[in-house]
Amino acid sequence: MSVKLKQLISDTQSAFRSEPNAAKVTFKSSSRLGEGFRSEISVRQHRLAADEPPALGGADSAPNPVELILAALGSCQEITYRAYATALGIPLDSVAVELSGDIDLRGFFAVDDSVRSGFQNIRGTVNIESSASPAELQKLRAVVDAHCPVLDMLANKVPVSLEMAVKSKATA
Repeated sequence: MSVKLKQLISDTQSAFRSEPNAAKVTFKSSSRLGEGFRSEISVRQHRLAADEPPALGGADSAPNPVELILAALGSCQEITYRAYATALGIPLDSVAVELSGDIDLRGFFAVDDSVRSGFQNIRGTVNIESSASPAELQKLRAVVDAHCPVLDMLANKVPVSLEMAVKSKATA
């Protein structure tokens, strides 16, 4: 697999160097709130859900959205470690990420407008199994942290624009 992956990465880098516009893609998701706080989510052909724990009014039928953010960061780090370890020829037997994020719920519940609604901080550990030297692993970490898309989105402000489309129900 690593030979095929290394070739795929190399070929993709070459293609994007020669045709930069080909690297611009749009990812999409859609979701719909169902019963209580359960949201059904569609991403390409995949289906997943989000819900809140009972302490926040949900049925705990799925991870909540902020837990999905942590999951997105952890899995993106793992994928980025695998991709760059392969591309750089650095041995990587396994990579696993453990993350925690702290939220002050006064922001979400509009108790204190000076408290942000999202994470105040995220911390974690990237657990690596590798025979690589410490210098190689530090190089790998620097490359991963510079190129992990979800880490970039969380660490840097991303412009977001949300419109509201209202469908009125006619009253009789």
